Amino acid sequence: MVSEPAGPAQIAVTVVFSAAPRAVQELVLHVPFGCPVEQALALAAPQLGISPQQRQALDLGVWGKRVPAAHILCNGDRLELYRPLTVDPKVARRERFVRQGAKSAGLFATRRAGGKAGY
Repeated sequence: MVSEPAGPAQIAVTVVFSAAPRAVQELVLHVPFGCPVEQALALAAPQLGISPQQRQALDLGVWGKRVPAAHILCNGDRLELYRPLTVDPKVARRERFVRQGAKSAGLFATRRAGGKAGY
């Protein structure tokens, strides 16, 4: 979905949001020059179906680097909206290791003679 065409004092910014795994929404916005991230998010939120409560929980990034809401966007920037994590990655890895068992877990599948499981 594309907003109105860019004028001389406007820049094009791509806003990317994933409300669920493997469901990515991409929107090209034309915003005024010197537009902060929070203003671009306010313009994009209704089109992406983001509620005000969800907006508060989102982390923001430009080209994969986290930025504050006051960050000024440049022409061609990719504004990424990050959902909060539902599971701690360290906990998920430990649980996966327990489920798989020490004998079949990736790097630890083959052990040296006399070595302990998991090392």
